[in-house]
Amino acid sequence: MSPPAPSSAAGTGTEAETGRGAGTGAGTGAEAEATAATAATAATAATAATAAVRSPLPRRAFRRVLRPEVWKRGPVLTAAALLLGLVMLLHAQIPNRAGSLGSLVETFLPWFAVFIPVLAAGALWRRSVSAMIALVLPVTAWLSLFGGLLVDKSEPGGDLTVATHNVGADNPDPAGTAHDLVASGVDVLALEEITDEDRSVYEKELAGTYPYHTVQGTVGLWSKLPLSGTRPVDIATDYGPLADTKPADVQLAGNRALRTTVTTDQGPLVVYVAHLGSVRLNPRVGFWTDSRDRNAQALGTVLAADRSERVMLLGDLNGTLDDRALAGITSQLDSVQDAAGDGFGFSWPAKFPVARIDQILVRGVEPTGSWTLPATGSDHLPVAAGVSW
Repeated sequence: MSPPAPSSAAGTGTEAETGRGAGTGAGTGAEAEATAATAATAATAATAATAAVRSPLPRRAFRRVLRPEVWKRGPVLTAAALLLGLVMLLHAQIPNRAGSLGSLVETFLPWFAVFIPVLAAGALWRRSVSAMIALVLPVTAWLSLFGGLLVDKSEPGGDLTVATHNVGADNPDPAGTAHDLVASGVDVLALEEITDEDRSVYEKELAGTYPYHTVQGTVGLWSKLPLSGTRPVDIATDYGPLADTKPADVQLAGNRALRTTVTTDQGPLVVYVAHLGSVRLNPRVGFWTDSRDRNAQALGTVLAADRSERVMLLGDLNGTLDDRALAGITSQLDSVQDAAGDGFGFSWPAKFPVARIDQILVRGVEPTGSWTLPATGSDHLPVAAGVSW
């Protein structure tokens, strides 16, 4: 009888164990694959979430900007912004033949800035990219013209302080106006639009502070320092075929400019006081400036002939320095407000100033400051300045 074959039994057991191992291995592999798939899904979700956090808003905004319809929105706003910028850049090219339109635009040129936020609000409301980009032109133009006035350029000190004031023919309180001007403490004071009735009032009230003074027609100068060589200046106030037939005293009564010399510790200073002709806004003729323009041209000729080293012009020029009609004057003298002021220094009308038509212009001295004084009984604000040698 043969013994049992253990090898078969052993083989069978080994095969069983091997089968169980294979089954376990298969199960482990499936679990690994499931785990990997879960991890991949989680990674994808995390990536998507990160992308959702980082990119949607900028990408959406960028895509919206690229849409053609966005650029087509607000064509009127875009055109208005470009027109506004061109008017400010090319204001000198606007013709003056029709109602002095060019001078009118230049008189109120700083106020064109009020249209910029209005157009910007409209562009945002319409979501017009083209209109927003077009607004760069008027903003740049305005800043190039007036940005320098937004910075305070005044300096401490100064050798001489001066002021000029159109006191107003209809001033109800000339004595109070004189007291206010004395309180300013300036060394030299120019007055324009002095009437025959008010002249004695100003002379009386200012005499204690200003021992030296001169009045030539409707303009005068009061000074703490000596005056010499005073005379009236012809700025073509009397115009026409009968102008030369008027007696001298009649012409002097209506005189609107003078020249004198102020004696200072630093040397002589030639001072002009002038009140140029009025301007009128009339629906039929537009911006009427004939008298003012004629006076400005005559005064420019006088200044060009004056070879004095130090010259100062004080007065109501009835125009801003942007106005081309004053070019004959502004090409020879510098504005103290532009050189040493803080802001625009608007002087008219006194209740709500919108333009600086009262000017202090110099040559041969250095402005150290420029400011407006408190309101008086006049419809103009007094303007003052400090200068040094």
